[in-house]
Amino acid sequence: MRFFRILFFLFIPCFLMLGNLACRKTDKIDTSPGLHLAFSTDTVFFDTVFPSIGSVTQRLIVHNLNKNKVSVASIQLAGGQSSNYRINVNGTPAISASDVEIAGGDSIFIFVRVTIDPNSQDIPFVVTDSIEFLTNGSLQNVKLVSWGRNAIFYRKAKLKGNITWDSLRAHVIYDSLRIDTNSTLTIMPGTRVYFHKDAWMAVSFNATLKIHGITGIPVTFQGDRMDPFYKDLPGQWGGIYLERGSKDHEVINAIIKNGSFGFSVDSLGAAGNPMVTITNSIIRNMTSDGIYAYGSSITSTNCVIGDCGGSSIYIEYGGSYDFKQLTVGNYWFSSVRHGPAIRLSNYTYDKAVQVPNPLIKAYFGNAILYGASDEELGLDSVAGTQFNYKFENTILKTGIKTGNSSRYVNCLINKNPRFKEVVKWDYRIDSISPAIDKGLDLGIPKDIVGNDRTGLPDLGAYEYVKKN
Repeated sequence: MRFFRILFFLFIPCFLMLGNLACRKTDKIDTSPGLHLAFSTDTVFFDTVFPSIGSVTQRLIVHNLNKNKVSVASIQLAGGQSSNYRINVNGTPAISASDVEIAGGDSIFIFVRVTIDPNSQDIPFVVTDSIEFLTNGSLQNVKLVSWGRNAIFYRKAKLKGNITWDSLRAHVIYDSLRIDTNSTLTIMPGTRVYFHKDAWMAVSFNATLKIHGITGIPVTFQGDRMDPFYKDLPGQWGGIYLERGSKDHEVINAIIKNGSFGFSVDSLGAAGNPMVTITNSIIRNMTSDGIYAYGSSITSTNCVIGDCGGSSIYIEYGGSYDFKQLTVGNYWFSSVRHGPAIRLSNYTYDKAVQVPNPLIKAYFGNAILYGASDEELGLDSVAGTQFNYKFENTILKTGIKTGNSSRYVNCLINKNPRFKEVVKWDYRIDSISPAIDKGLDLGIPKDIVGNDRTGLPDLGAYEYVKKN
């Protein structure tokens, strides 16, 4: 034992010497002229930043691929104090940093944010700068690029009178926006409406919402976060309430996405008119329902409603509904779904008591009603009250008995419609879809994107177009 102790103490100086040599090699700063750093990207890009609102934080990784330590003489924003950008170098916020050491084979993080000053431009504009790195006399840079867009902001706002929104500036809603009694909001083609977290829009008694996009230039409703993580994240904002007594709403060429719900439609419209007419529009990626209708009236043509955590269409407490050339694809990927794609009922509950109301009409013609669940149709009714529904020339995924020829006319049951790519919300049909040429002539000559329907129309919102 004593012998091993003597050996141990004899070898200690050797271990220390070897350790010091290793440390000296690692700690040696490489002063070679022309030494270069490596970067995780050559351009840090920010998509659509609104003036006066800071962006999300982007990350840049700076790599030292050399064996020895390097000392970066300076890291700075080329624009200096006047830059719209701000950086944080390894945890220290600064406009610039000096003598930043990076160990051999190691890296540091630089975090970047941008805040754009308001200006008079109505069109999108570009804000640029760069981060400059000076190492051993070698100058490198990483570009910083932001799309800026001026906007009009609303916070707990009320719109009174006849108001028109155009596409020159974006419209950003915080908390809520209400179209007041006896007022009308008209939204023109190409307008973008952004909602901050949990914000919503409501249309009051005797007020009207008119969304007037055109083919190829839709009106878009979505959350106000633009970084990639939020691109397809549902539940970023509330939804659009068409309240009881509001009337004559028109939705044409709209895209409504990534909210808690699309439309909540309450009660019947004016006598003889549907409460809302929806044409050539897409509602998708909602944590709850695409359309929730309560004893209301809706006319829909050439619409796509899909990927909802609840139902794509939930009709409660009866009403009157007409859906033609409709595509429903409910392939919800974000969590567990809590409802079939289509739900119809002719009653509601008031203090645990069933209160009936006639379902005067629920018509689905030339439609595709499909999804990932085994049962995509929910029918819930009380006896003694009208419960009228009809599926005609429709692909329907259901286990319900469909032998009643007055309710299920020329339907294709559980036939895969063969959508192009459901994970990317592409609900066009492919060349061997059973939906091709299976429709009736319902007097709708063009599909949702303007393609002609020739001969017998295909089912759903999209007409199949052969590639040349």
